[in-house]
Amino acid sequence: MTPRPAGRLMGMPNAYFAHGVASGDPRPTSVVLWTRVTPTAASKPGSGAGPEITVTWQVSTNSSFTRIVSSGKASTGPARDHTVKVDAGGLQPATTYYYRFAYGQVRSAVGRTRTAPAAASSPANLRFGVVSCSNLQAGWFSSYRHLADRDDLHAILHLGDYIYEYGPGEYGYGQGDIDIRTHEPPHEILELADYRQRHAQYKRDADLQRLHAKYAFIVTWDDHESANDAYEDGAENHTAGAEGSWSARRAASHRAYDEWMPVRMGGTTALGDGTQLYRRLTFGDLVEVSMLDLRTYRDKQLAAQVDPAQADRARSITGRAQMDFLMESLTRQNSQWKLVGNPVMIAPVTFAGVPRDLVKPVNDTVGLLPPEGVPYNVDQWDGYTDDRREVFEHLRDNGVTDSLFITGDIHSGWACDLPADKATYPGTRDSVGVEFVATSVTSGNLKDITGTPRRTTSIAVEEILKTNNPHIKYLNFDDHGFSVLDITPKRAQMDWYIIGDRAVRTTGATWTTSWATTAGSQTVRQVDGPVA
Repeated sequence: MTPRPAGRLMGMPNAYFAHGVASGDPRPTSVVLWTRVTPTAASKPGSGAGPEITVTWQVSTNSSFTRIVSSGKASTGPARDHTVKVDAGGLQPATTYYYRFAYGQVRSAVGRTRTAPAAASSPANLRFGVVSCSNLQAGWFSSYRHLADRDDLHAILHLGDYIYEYGPGEYGYGQGDIDIRTHEPPHEILELADYRQRHAQYKRDADLQRLHAKYAFIVTWDDHESANDAYEDGAENHTAGAEGSWSARRAASHRAYDEWMPVRMGGTTALGDGTQLYRRLTFGDLVEVSMLDLRTYRDKQLAAQVDPAQADRARSITGRAQMDFLMESLTRQNSQWKLVGNPVMIAPVTFAGVPRDLVKPVNDTVGLLPPEGVPYNVDQWDGYTDDRREVFEHLRDNGVTDSLFITGDIHSGWACDLPADKATYPGTRDSVGVEFVATSVTSGNLKDITGTPRRTTSIAVEEILKTNNPHIKYLNFDDHGFSVLDITPKRAQMDWYIIGDRAVRTTGATWTTSWATTAGSQTVRQVDGPVA
């Protein structure tokens, strides 16, 4: 029998649902619903303590829950860190719903979500919030607050680095790595209990809770959900001798992610049925979203920036099965726009001529510049050029139009054509697709590393990079914020919004630029203002 809660726990209102509610991976007739229950004071995240309990959930067409259309019960306990994740079905396409959970007589906050349009429908538009790289120690999540203030989005695309693995005093705010907020537990996370506690800390952030409660998230991970610069058999921020087995650490990070995120892994909401994160979501005949996982299956990054192996056909960033999945996604006829959720940048970048005294700061920010300007970034697709060649040739040879790579990772804003051949692009302008890169929510960028005012030092670097790479049309190394991606049958447009000081919880947001690609063009162009 489910015990009747006795009111407040630990002095907090509604502490049974202290981590909020969330939804994700919307399909036309179903959506993932998530929460976490704290049934006793001892049942803290990562504790392994507390009873097995039963939670009820409801989905309604109105916020007063007088028209409930789907409901059920779910069991949870310490084996899954008292998280709850269900696939709520029996819903109608393109419909806004409200959902809530209950433990005994205590209800969670009410969440709002929206199902995807029917497969055969033709939406007039789709609009996504786009975010990545949200380091809690480096600042407040103002970008989440500003997105939650909007009422015009269909879902949120989170492109990775949802949490960070570092301990206190590492990778914080500004040159001094100041902790605006200190990570829990107070050390680098290594084990399952650590990853659970870190996810729980992020989920207690009020701005993130509010955004989760308002919109469905479509997520993928990058490296910091496990460890910096992760690859299949290890990570830059993992030392086997001192930190144990990488396979055990990665398994712990994947398990905690599956427990704490509103996502279908292995194709379901069940735990233990696989860790496959790459997947597709279809939004009528307008957009098909293919979310990639570019950490789990990749070969180790090259140790040297100049290495013939960067073009080795035996080396992969995707793994063969995921590459085949991507090839199929790009040529499927289900939807007009082929949107690829791409954790690391795919556009080629050459960095010759960057001033030597700025090479290290840029490296520290985005990991792009080798010491002598050699044109390889071994952690991105630039370090796995045969995979990129295969993708670009597939697009060109199959006459694929309207492929749109939406990327995070590098704490900066970019708008790029994707040149079929970088060497001939300046003359031919032959592009096989476009890439829009969102900046970071809080994680450090060039001005933060150099300590110089925004739009000073960075401008020279940006101009050099654009000169050496004419397919790069827009670049901003300075600002933090979020983007809004609006897609219609005629065009896809990305609007970049920047926030003020990330150390100030109430900081504002300002639109800064917009770039679009016209249907069928495979090129980007600047536009005058954000979507209405």
